[in-house]
Amino acid sequence: MVPETSYEQAENGTLPKGEGWFVLNARDAAWRDSDFGAYTRFEGDVRFPQIGVNIGILAPGQPSCMYHGEDEQEDFLVLSGECLLLVEGQERRLKAWDFVHCPAWTEHVFVGAGDGPCALLAIGSRAGGDVVYPASELAQRHKAGVERETKEPKEAYASYTDDRSVPFDQRWLP
Repeated sequence: MVPETSYEQAENGTLPKGEGWFVLNARDAAWRDSDFGAYTRFEGDVRFPQIGVNIGILAPGQPSCMYHGEDEQEDFLVLSGECLLLVEGQERRLKAWDFVHCPAWTEHVFVGAGDGPCALLAIGSRAGGDVVYPASELAQRHKAGVERETKEPKEAYASYTDDRSVPFDQRWLP
């Protein structure tokens, strides 16, 4: 039998503690904020070894990360609001319940759009680790791209601040 994990109250939300199954409402989870929006990963002191899952919140004009491609598939579901998908040099406007599948090496990034927050569910494998940040004029126009191609995340994100713990904001998830 797999036991239920215990929980701990963090500065700004609840975190699972240790191994085991758990149920955690996104509104109660610990949240962080960064230059790339607020997010929760649902993880505590033990990372999910196979699949990463998070909900990210993007303000209008805010990118979710730097334009990139990686060696594993990723999938995304817009939960609420609107965003732009920059994918393989194209720009697509997305709304709630639009699903995006990115096979390995699909170059992509999301940018908040509309007049309020966009909630985006992201799911991806943790088996790989190889990534490329290509120089993309389209991504650069949205402040979501590197000037010179790199395979180094530290280089791609060098000018950004560290993430910080924040309380959940009721406006993020309808």
